[in-house]
Amino acid sequence: MSWPDSEPNPDLSVGPDLRQGWNRPENRRRGFHNAHLIFRRTLSIRARRILRLEDAPDPALARVADDLGLSRLPGFSALVVAEEGRVLCARAAPDFSLTRPHSIQSVSKMHMNLIAGRLIARGLLNPKASAGALLPGLGSGYRDALVGDLLDMNVANDFSENYADPAADCYREEEALGWRLPADGMPEMTLSQFVAGISGGDPVNRSGYVAYKSANTDVLTLIAAGLTDLPAALAGICDAAGYEGGFHISLSPEGLPALSGGGVLSALDLARFGLLFARGGRGIGGENLGCAGYIGTCRRAAGPPLSRARPGQRYAGHLMTDGTRIGHAGYGGQYLMINPDSGRVAVYLGVLENPSGYDEAFMARLVAALTRLLS
Repeated sequence: MSWPDSEPNPDLSVGPDLRQGWNRPENRRRGFHNAHLIFRRTLSIRARRILRLEDAPDPALARVADDLGLSRLPGFSALVVAEEGRVLCARAAPDFSLTRPHSIQSVSKMHMNLIAGRLIARGLLNPKASAGALLPGLGSGYRDALVGDLLDMNVANDFSENYADPAADCYREEEALGWRLPADGMPEMTLSQFVAGISGGDPVNRSGYVAYKSANTDVLTLIAAGLTDLPAALAGICDAAGYEGGFHISLSPEGLPALSGGGVLSALDLARFGLLFARGGRGIGGENLGCAGYIGTCRRAAGPPLSRARPGQRYAGHLMTDGTRIGHAGYGGQYLMINPDSGRVAVYLGVLENPSGYDEAFMARLVAALTRLLS
C-alpha cells in the first residue's frame, strides 16, 4: 500500500535558522495576527457576559496619542485607551481591527498574578516555600528557588532569554509551549520535562536587576496546576473581565496553559482584562477573585529594577510597576498598562519585524508614551 505525500508543517517546523516559520521576521506579523490558528494546540474560552464598552472619544487624549506617534511606531497593530465602560481613544492598523485576536505574548504572565494572588490569599501557596518542595522532580536550576522569587523574576540559573540568539533556551521552551515542533520523528517535550532539565546552582540573583526568565512562569504553572484547576481559573478570569471575543491560550503537550506567553486577545478584550486589574480583581458581576490585596502589594513592592533603559520600573508578582501604574510587556511589541487610581488602562499591540523580535529602546519609548496617556 502506498502512503499519501506529506510535508512538515511550515508554520511550526524549525528551519536551519533555528526559528519556526511563523516567527521568522517576514512571517511574524501574519503569525501574531493569527496565533490562535497557528499554535499546535489551544484552549479557547468565551465569557458568560460581556462588559459593554461605549465609544466616548476624548479629543484631547487623541491629540496626545497623535503627538506621541503611537500609531506610527514600527509594526503598529492597535491602540486602545479605556476607562470602565468607555473607550476614550482607539486606533487600528489598516490590516487589523480592534476586535481581531492578537498574540499578547508575555502580557499573558499577568494571569499568574491573579492566580497566585488568590492561592496566596487562601493559604494554599506560600511565597517562602521552595519550588522543589512543591515539585520534587525539579532539577538544579529551580529546586532551591523560592516561590516569591519566581513571582518577582528574581532567580539566577542557566536559563537564557536572549531573543537575539536563536539557540537560547527561551526558543527551546517554545516546543513545550506548543509553538514549534521538534525534529521529525522526535517526541514533543512536555513543560514538566523542560523545566526539570534547567540547570543552575545558587538561585540568589545578585545582578542588581530583574533576572527575567519565562521559565519561572512555567514552574509556577506546574505548581499552580497541583493546587487548582487552571482551565477553571482562566474561565473565571474571562467571566470577571467580560470578554466580547474568545480568550485563546496555547497548551503544552500535557495540556497545561502556556501562561508564560501563549495568550491571544483582541485589543478591546485586552483593555477589558486591564480594567479587571483597575477594579482590583473584582468581576463585572461584583464577584471577587480574591487577589486585590496581592495586586496592591505588588504595585508598591520594592522588587528588582527592570533595566537601566526603564528607570523607575520594577518587577513584582508577575507585574511591571512604577509604584503607581502596573502592567506587563510582551515580546514582539505589546504592552498593557493600568493606573488603578484613575481606573484608566492603555493597550498597545504591535509586531516588531527585526530579526530578534525585541528592542529594549522601543519598549522604553512605548512605556514612556503609555505612561503619559495614563497621567
